[in-house]
Amino acid sequence: MKNIKKTNVLKFPNNLTQTEREVEAIIFAAAEPLDIDTIESKISKKTDVKKILGKLKELYINRGINLVCISEKWSFRTANNLSELMSKQKTVEKKLSKAAIETLSIITYHQPVTRAEIEEIRGVAFGTNTLDILMELNWVKPCGRKEVPGKPIQYGTTDEFLSHFNLQKLSDLPTVDELGSAGLIDTSSVNSEIFGTGKFYKEQEEEKKENIYSNIDEMLNSTLNKDEKD
Repeated sequence: MKNIKKTNVLKFPNNLTQTEREVEAIIFAAAEPLDIDTIESKISKKTDVKKILGKLKELYINRGINLVCISEKWSFRTANNLSELMSKQKTVEKKLSKAAIETLSIITYHQPVTRAEIEEIRGVAFGTNTLDILMELNWVKPCGRKEVPGKPIQYGTTDEFLSHFNLQKLSDLPTVDELGSAGLIDTSSVNSEIFGTGKFYKEQEEEKKENIYSNIDEMLNSTLNKDEKD
């Protein structure tokens, strides 16, 4: 039997072409996730970047860091089953208020939505800083104006929101039935025909699924509950 000498040297994938190595280095050095067009603009010659990304993703799939794509942008991330090792100990100055959590949930599932519509769904007005807090976290952003008298600003979630909650797309959220089964909402008071988001609807149309509300609902709430315990 052949003896295998063990070393402490970290061995990265060595069967890569020069262009593949360039793509790997560009993503590794980037301060934020990159889309394919940005990656293509930085490499030395024109090539099929999407194919290269697929190869790199497979090479890193069982490693301590993975190549992931969220909202069509690529970045290296710690493997999910190792994320606890990387957690930081820090003092939390302020948790999200109940109003902020409810507002974020409404925006997530009903976007694009105006402030007045948020207050109508909640059944109560909220402070002016509630939206400011969510926008400072870069989880919520203005999404144009609604074509009604006064043209109020509409709000929706950001790519940073998807990234923070480890979602690929809005339709990865739990469904109404799943939220009800978990006891997180009272499904008897929810109109499932209108519950959901315009962006989610578009995603489902592109995937040609019959039930446009079959894949949306609980991860947001479960993640927020976990944050409150930390």
